[in-house]
Amino acid sequence: MSSSQTKKLKGLLDSWIPNSVATSAYLNERGISPQDVQNYTTSQWLTPLGRGAFKRPMEMVTWQGALFGIQSQLKLPVHVGALTALEMSGNSHYLRFATTRAYLFSPLNVALPQWFKRHWGDEIRHVQTKLLPPEFGLKEQEGREGFALKCASAERAILELLHLAPKEFDLVEAAMIVESMTSIRPKLMQTLLEQCASIKVRRLFLYLAERADLPIMRHLDLSRIDLGSGDRSLVPNGRYVAKYRLLLPKELVDHG
Repeated sequence: MSSSQTKKLKGLLDSWIPNSVATSAYLNERGISPQDVQNYTTSQWLTPLGRGAFKRPMEMVTWQGALFGIQSQLKLPVHVGALTALEMSGNSHYLRFATTRAYLFSPLNVALPQWFKRHWGDEIRHVQTKLLPPEFGLKEQEGREGFALKCASAERAILELLHLAPKEFDLVEAAMIVESMTSIRPKLMQTLLEQCASIKVRRLFLYLAERADLPIMRHLDLSRIDLGSGDRSLVPNGRYVAKYRLLLPKELVDHG
């Protein structure tokens, strides 16, 4: 390698966040050409993960380190959501509901890179949805591996979880999570409920929060939250809640 290539390589490796991914876009921004990259991979200073992404040799990269590159370098509107976001917030009582997959959310038609799906596709569930506005109710949250990732706030995450219930999350377990959410911020939740695209999610959250007697129910302006018309049947042979026009598991109604 030339002295110029060696200097660029040293600067790159010195600034590299351990166990993370560098994308071709990021390398290009640093003035590292495709020819430089080819030389670095040939010399085994970089290990390709597929087209457009690299890691340092001997490092173990998880989906969190890869997602950090997607968010910070590619600027894709993909965030950690639903139960995974609640777990990352540090609330250990959510861990009893832990799933084997991480939940990532994005607007419709946002695709994850092929290199990411190739290596971590079995570990994540990518939900493409128009449930909520793309950038509202998000925050940066540092996970166990030290990466500051864009995650759903607790208020947004619970609506994302209810969006996937009952198909992917049991309704009774979802109710137990809602019961623990005593510090929901009314202003944020009000806006999220008003802008939520799912009538089912709006009704379900309000019923579960009312059932749990959460403090937020004394602060929400229900007149501004559209609950739509018609019934929503979430389980067969359930119990009907007339106020919210929901057919729910009898465990959530008989003892509500």
